Amino acid sequence: MSSSLKPTGRRMKTKNLWLLAALGFIVFIAVQLFPSTDSESLQLQQADEVISKTKAAASAAEFAGSVLNLNLSEPMKDKALITYETRSDLFGYLTKSDLLAPYLKTYEKKFPYDVFRVRYNDPTEALSAVTVDVHMTTGQVVGFEEIASSSNANKQLMLDLGSETTDSMKAWEGDLTLAEKEQLALPFLNAFGYKASDLELASGEGDIGLQYLIKGFALGDSQAQIKLSYEYGAVSSMESYFTVPQAHTDYVAGQTKLANWLTYAGYALLTFVLAILAIVYSAMTRAHTSFKRGIFLAAVYFVLSTLGTINMMPVFQKDGLESGVLIFGFFFQGLVTLFLAASVYFSLVGGDGLWRKNGINLWPRSREEGYGRYVLTSMADGYAWALILLGAQSVVFFILERTIHTWSTTDATQSPYNMVYPLLLPLLAWVAGIGEEAVYRLFGIPMLKKMFRSTFIASLLSTLIWAFGHTLYPIYPVISRPIELTFIGLLFSFVFLRYGFAAVVFSHVVFDSILMSLSLMFMGGALNISAGIFYIALPAIVAYVIYLFNPPSKERKTPQQQQKEEPYFTTPLADPRPEGH
Repeated sequence: MSSSLKPTGRRMKTKNLWLLAALGFIVFIAVQLFPSTDSESLQLQQADEVISKTKAAASAAEFAGSVLNLNLSEPMKDKALITYETRSDLFGYLTKSDLLAPYLKTYEKKFPYDVFRVRYNDPTEALSAVTVDVHMTTGQVVGFEEIASSSNANKQLMLDLGSETTDSMKAWEGDLTLAEKEQLALPFLNAFGYKASDLELASGEGDIGLQYLIKGFALGDSQAQIKLSYEYGAVSSMESYFTVPQAHTDYVAGQTKLANWLTYAGYALLTFVLAILAIVYSAMTRAHTSFKRGIFLAAVYFVLSTLGTINMMPVFQKDGLESGVLIFGFFFQGLVTLFLAASVYFSLVGGDGLWRKNGINLWPRSREEGYGRYVLTSMADGYAWALILLGAQSVVFFILERTIHTWSTTDATQSPYNMVYPLLLPLLAWVAGIGEEAVYRLFGIPMLKKMFRSTFIASLLSTLIWAFGHTLYPIYPVISRPIELTFIGLLFSFVFLRYGFAAVVFSHVVFDSILMSLSLMFMGGALNISAGIFYIALPAIVAYVIYLFNPPSKERKTPQQQQKEEPYFTTPLADPRPEGH
């Protein structure tokens, strides 16, 4: 029986596999890396010219002193929090309406949708914080906000609860008349280079704040404007930006609502059910597996997930949350991560048990016959399939863009600029590769096959659950990602069933490592580029290290295996595909 546990299956010839990999790589480069439009060319050009956070901090400090008259100490300057902020609504509208190229050529230098936001906490007794927005390529200040300390929390609470009235808002402003607001705004308008002849007043007497339209600055249904806010009889903030049509805002809101339903009902709930079933089947199949098997991979998942959460600290700090709130938030996130790691662990144990119970070994154990060579071969197959998957993804997106007009926008929470150490970003590829393949392939497929008696249907359903978990990404229509990931997930399922668990984990890790490493490398700098290359090579390094610790001399062999001494991948003793595939 033990000799029938070899994960062989019908493997594609190595030559044909790498020919497909080369084709996939060429398609990926042609479609996704080589820009096909002027807007993409301009974006890549801008990405090469992004200033350092140090330069952004210097520009912000100079502005705070010369325009806001704040005397910032050196320790305060050194402790400034610098984050990446984006107007995803504007970028999305420009992308969806094919207006990004003219916007970049004409308006972006003065009205950027991406900025570095420099935050100084407690600069004076009267202010709890000051934020200064700096253009990411020119280094010019494009906006600011002074946040009063004495009443800001209560004011924000009333706004959130919807109990703030126009009269009370006017009280916060200091009951300023329209003429007084305009007079107070003049020094700031001059500081940002605006002339009265360029502006058209868009606010009336009694309106909250002050708004100007900028003459001659319009694109599509979007119009450039300046917005000023007031507190305690003084200007408290100023920003200049292009407005977004209400129709676009309503569309995104509706799509976001749909994405929430798909994520929480289609993904989170069903994944929770799979987690419970994984616990049950871990116990039911314990005679065919070992509870020691998933400990290491689940631990790796937990450590890297936790590290990724900590690395996103600036995202949580940028809104000025109290330390107690941050600690509670990280504690709660830690519990969630622990639950997810437990889910991965029981999926590894339960999935392995379900396959082995049927006499199929898709995840060989250390020191089993040929284990070291199996890992090396799985790694090589993983690289080849990752390139094939990148090409397939490129084709799917190409088709979606020209059929349902798929478009995407920016997301500050996913940017490496908002990480403590951007160099750690590609480590999250291992979190996805280990966790998702354990839950949705190793356990999800055999579990669902028990219910539906079809490997294809089981693969499709587990893929759909996985795909629905990606609908909150800023890609629209939100159905785009489930469509894309249905194809990608079925390919992952094919790799898993034909090549085994190690191969599909390597393919997933390499796939994500390439995409994440490219994001890191596009930030520029020798260190980021070198790190990106290292992360792309890391799966090969890991596989080779495993091989060194599991050479042929350490393999455990049964008496039958010792007699035959068959090479590990030569004789297909068992087809790993359950019936119905």
